[in-house]
Amino acid sequence: QVQLVESGGGSVQAGGSLRLSCAASGFTFGTFCMGWFRQAPGQEREWVAFIASNGRTIYADSVKGRFTISKDNAQNTLYLQMNSLKPEDTAIYYCAADRPRSYGSCWSPSLYNYWGQGTQVTVSS
Repeated sequence: QVQLVESGGGSVQAGGSLRLSCAASGFTFGTFCMGWFRQAPGQEREWVAFIASNGRTIYADSVKGRFTISKDNAQNTLYLQMNSLKPEDTAIYYCAADRPRSYGSCWSPSLYNYWGQGTQVTVSS
């Protein structure tokens, strides 16, 4: 079955960097849509970045230019490099995956039905 396991979260001061990883198993990693979401306390979960099977990416405006999503198909691992972190980036970060349904479907947050357990990122001012 599909398994997604995040790691790399932690506490960092504003302006710092973290790299999240998501180890995937139970599916053909290179053919799936992959994404990162986050949920801050008292707020709804929001999408952060997506990467399609062909490597194309898209970012939420709030993280564009600071975060980079990437993947290593040989290692079945998804990454999120987070630079210039801000206190408002504090949240639990989730890795997500699912099969593409149609052209462009990787960009739809509603596509994703497989989720990791999350990793906490805390940014202090």
